[in-house]
Amino acid sequence: MGPEPEPTPGPAPEANPEPETEPRPEPEPEPRTEPRPEPRPAPEPPASATPPASTAPPASATPPAPAVAPGPLAPPAPAVAPAPPAPPLAAPTPSAAHPLSHDLLRSLLGAWALTACSQEETSAVEAHLNHCPSCAEEALRLRDAVGLLHTEHSLDLDPMLRSRVLAGCLGRRPARIPMPGWAGAYDAEAARLDALLRDMGEAEWRAPVRLKWFDGRRLTGRDTTVAGVIGHLMVVDGIVAASLGLPDPMGAAAPGSPLARTEAYWHHEPGAAYGAGPPGAVRELWREQGHALVRTASFAGRGVAELDVEYGDFALPIRDAFLDRALECWVHAGDIAEAIDYPYEPPASAHLKAMIDLCARLLPGTLAERRRAGLAAPPRRLVEAGTPGRTLHLQVEGTGGGDWYIPLDSPAATAAPEEAVATIALDQEAFYLLASGHVPPQEAAAGLSGDTEAIRDVLFATASLSRL
Repeated sequence: MGPEPEPTPGPAPEANPEPETEPRPEPEPEPRTEPRPEPRPAPEPPASATPPASTAPPASATPPAPAVAPGPLAPPAPAVAPAPPAPPLAAPTPSAAHPLSHDLLRSLLGAWALTACSQEETSAVEAHLNHCPSCAEEALRLRDAVGLLHTEHSLDLDPMLRSRVLAGCLGRRPARIPMPGWAGAYDAEAARLDALLRDMGEAEWRAPVRLKWFDGRRLTGRDTTVAGVIGHLMVVDGIVAASLGLPDPMGAAAPGSPLARTEAYWHHEPGAAYGAGPPGAVRELWREQGHALVRTASFAGRGVAELDVEYGDFALPIRDAFLDRALECWVHAGDIAEAIDYPYEPPASAHLKAMIDLCARLLPGTLAERRRAGLAAPPRRLVEAGTPGRTLHLQVEGTGGGDWYIPLDSPAATAAPEEAVATIALDQEAFYLLASGHVPPQEAAAGLSGDTEAIRDVLFATASLSRL
């Protein structure tokens, strides 16, 4: 009987069928997805959980055997564990946690002085400068150096440089045929305007320009382009050219007044007012004509200075016509410079004074014309021609300024300081804006005293000197 229980290992064959059940869970195809089972360390925790179960009586050891089959199904759960997403949340904090080093902040001082730092870098540098004397001292030196790089003055050449160079050359070797002094202002202003135009691109030639003037009652204007302005100068210069026997760019049947000539040119030349032609082509025509004017005036001799130039409803001796064209070059160069946002200096003081003198000499006649048109008060006290009458003192301040006395009641009367009944004082820039028709007379920046009626008449007459 004792040997019989030994065959009782019969239950062991029953254990054999259980291993047969192990192949049955053919999740062995799942190992095909063995990228995921690599977290097999995860199933080991449940295996480790079995040891505590092993602490239980061995009877419970039999259930783990069937539990082995579900064991391989558990790995997917740990694979979805949210442990990996946690690290990315902490990633942004390390950069903010580390302040910039002293060496790095010091290397940024140059960029800070040039205002080339980002907002964060600027804040960091400026905060550092409050606590680091050596960096603060270096920053001040760099900021001063940057100030030298950004000069507030125009980079254009001194307007008197050309005159000084020519004077030096002529002093060593006088010209055989010198240019008359009254043509010097036009020659210089045309050269300055040409220098402004020389480096312009196509877009700048077609930049819009607003031409302004005072028509006797109110400010008015006309829109054109840079090319249109130069065309206007060319056709009005043509009046002077025709007086000297040179070809008129508008032909023999051209209108007489500057306004009519300009409108005719803009109308008949396709795109002349709006720069539709080749950019800068009109500049060469205008400049060549200007050279011919100065050359002809130089060869013509002294008698040509008193030759009259007809402007339609008025006339000027040619010496004054050259000054008038110089003033026109300056005015329209300022219009062009404003349109393209470029600085432009006033003329040389000697030339500027000659232009202001021309305006002062034209004022008595302009006052008389406004009276005839009913735009000015009647004369208060008429006197014989050549005798002193009521006078206005015009004072222009600046390097090209001076004092002028204007007869009020008649162009034939003479002006006398002791007969002054009013004074107008203004600087040369304000006089330029008034005489060019760029500001209304009642808004002119001037110091006024004396007879208000006389002051008003002279201010309006000065603005009326402007024209297209």
